[in-house]
Formats: sequence, structure tokens, C-alpha cells
Amino acid sequence: MKNPARFLLALAIVSSAALVAQAQPAPKIVTVDMAKLYDSHYKTEEQMAKLRGDEQKAQEELDRLNKEGNALVQQFTELREQTQNPAATAEAKQKAEAAAQAKYQDIQKKQNEVQSFTNNTRGSLQQRINTFKTIMIEEITKLASDVAKRKGATLVFDKSGIGLLGVQTIIYSDAAYDITDDVMKEINLSRPPPSAVAPVAPETTAPSTLAPNLAPTRTGATAVQPDSPAITVPGAPVKK
Repeated sequence: MKNPARFLLALAIVSSAALVAQAQPAPKIVTVDMAKLYDSHYKTEEQMAKLRGDEQKAQEELDRLNKEGNALVQQFTELREQTQNPAATAEAKQKAEAAAQAKYQDIQKKQNEVQSFTNNTRGSLQQRINTFKTIMIEEITKLASDVAKRKGATLVFDKSGIGLLGVQTIIYSDAAYDITDDVMKEINLSRPPPSAVAPVAPETTAPSTLAPNLAPTRTGATAVQPDSPAITVPGAPVKK
């Protein structure tokens, strides 16, 4: 061998690397279902009850605005009928026409008021949901990390995640390495007595048109679908 010293140095480096690798513990991986923890969290239940109560109040206000708008539509319809009454005088028809045009403008204002109220309410509810989710995910993540550390885990994967192909990012995991139930036990340690927890409001037969999706953790971002206007004017609008 031309350079035994260099060979011995290389051998020493390789041996040292092998010893270091052997000294490091093998990684221990656990899984947790963040969506299940979020959906089942007692604070989520409380928040759902509060939001549904606020949605109900907002829906009642929306119904009131729509009722006022439909009353204007009824008045507008009656005025239009007067303009088409063959027994009415030309002067009476002219007055009815002017009144109908003014009433139509009132209807447009009411429609804008309804749309503005709907958009503002939905935006407010959605913002509250997003803020709540952010806080809760941070809280649950910390608890899951604490449980994982106590179990000696080096990596924690969320098994509720959806990949780009629309399938679970973790296809299979051994239930023995799932810490979801352990984290839920940690969560319930701070759960107030049953009497202090606000009950979840029951679903109504006619859901609120203002209500966003509260807990779509498995499907992605929340989505609020627009509804059709509740105030409609029959026939063609009066020419201004």
C-alpha cells in the first residue's frame, strides 16, 4: 500500500461515523388524528352553540328585512295595477306611475340592504370561525407534541391530512402508534363540569342561509354558498 497512514485515517473516520450512527436511537413515529380532536373538542362544541345562536339571531333579522321588502313589492304591484286600470283618469295613472317608480327605488334600496347585511354577517361569522380554528389547532398541536414526547416519539404525523390527489397522506398506520385517544384524555382534563358546558344547539329543519361550515377539517377551507335574493319584483321594472 502506497500510503498506509492515509488508509488508517480513512478507516478511523468510517469507524467513528459508524459508532455515531449506532449511538443515535432509531426514530419512533406516532400518528394523531387532528380533525377528530378538533371536531370532538369540548371548546368546539361550545363555539358551535354560540355561533348557531348568533346565526339564528341574524337569520331573524334577515327575515325581517325580507318581509319589509316583500311588503314594498306588494305596494309596487298595486300601484302598477292602478296605472293599467282603464277606469282610472290620466291624472290618476300619472300619479300612480310616479308613486310606482318611487316604490321601485325603495325596493332596490331594500335589496341592497339585504345583500349588504348578508355579506357582512357571513364575513363576520367566517372570520370568527377562522380565528377560532387557528387558536384551537395551535392548542391541540401543543398537547399532541407533549404526549408524543412523553412516549419517546421523534416524529408525529397527522393522519387526517388530505394529499394533492385527494387521498389520505398516510395510507396505513398501526393503531398501537396512534396517540389520538391519549391526546383526547389530555384535552378532557381541562373540560368543565357538564353543567358548565353550553349545549350544542340542535339542527333546524330549515338551515340558516347565513351559516358557514363550522368544522370542515377533513375537506379543507370553509365555503359559504350564496343564496338567491328573497325580494323579487314581478314583471319588468318601471322605467325611470
